[in-house]
Amino acid sequence: MVTDASPKPPEPETPTAYFGYRRVAASEKGRLVHRHFDTVAGKYDLMNTLLSFGMHHLWKWTAVRMLKLKPGDRVIDVCGGTADLAIRAAQAVGETGRVTVYDINWAMMAAGWPKVVNSSLAPRIDYIQGDAEHLSCPDASFDAAMVGFGIRNLTRPEAGFREIFRVLKPGGAMMCLEFSKPKTAWFRRLYDFYSFYVMPAVGKIMVGSWDAYTYLPESIRMFSQPEELSASLETIGFTRVRYRRLTNGIAVIYLGVKP
Repeated sequence: MVTDASPKPPEPETPTAYFGYRRVAASEKGRLVHRHFDTVAGKYDLMNTLLSFGMHHLWKWTAVRMLKLKPGDRVIDVCGGTADLAIRAAQAVGETGRVTVYDINWAMMAAGWPKVVNSSLAPRIDYIQGDAEHLSCPDASFDAAMVGFGIRNLTRPEAGFREIFRVLKPGGAMMCLEFSKPKTAWFRRLYDFYSFYVMPAVGKIMVGSWDAYTYLPESIRMFSQPEELSASLETIGFTRVRYRRLTNGIAVIYLGVKP
C-alpha cells in the first residue's frame, strides 16, 4: 500500500468582511445589509430625525453646500436611499441639472419616493437600482458625486470609492458624509452610552428591532477614521482631499477632486 505523504496545498481562505462587530463571509455581508435596510426603510427618515435630534438635516445641508454644485451639473447620489441628499442637490443644479439616486435597496428608494414626487424637483431626479461597488454608469459621466451615511455599509468601501472616481469627469468633485467617533473623551463616553443603549431601545420601540440599531453604532466604530479614510481617497487618485468634522466629530464631511 502506497500512501501519499506529500503536503496538501492549503485551501484558499474565504474573504471576510465586518457586519458591525461580526466577521462574516464577504459574500454574506451584502445579504445582511440588505435585510437591515428592509427592516428600517419604512421609518428610516423618522428615526434619523429622532436619533440625531434633527441634526442630520443640518449635516446634509452643510455637506451639499460644500460640494459647490452649479446649475446644469449632473450628480450621482451613491447609496442615495430616501433621497435626502438628492433633493438638496436638485435644488442646487437647477432646471437644467440632473441628479441620479443610485441604491441597491428598493425598499429604501420607495420610502423616499413620496418626498420626490410631491415636490417640484421630481423632473430633475432619476433612479437606478444597483450595486455601488459596480456602478452601471459610463466613465466620466458626472460632474459631482456624493454618498451620505452609506459607504461603510459596502462590503468593500474602497471599491465603491473607486467606482465613484471612475464615473466622475476630470475636475469632478466627490463628497462623502459619514459617521465617525467624537473627538473629546467625555463626549465619546456619553455618545457610547447613547449609541449602545438608547438607540437600540428606541429602535425596538419604533421599528420592532433592537438588532437593527445595534448594527448602526457597531458599523460606525469599525469604519475608518478621518485620517485613514483621507489617505485611502488619495491612494485611489483623488486630489485636494480634506475633511470637516461636525458636532464634535459625530459626522464628518470628506471632499476630493478627480484630477
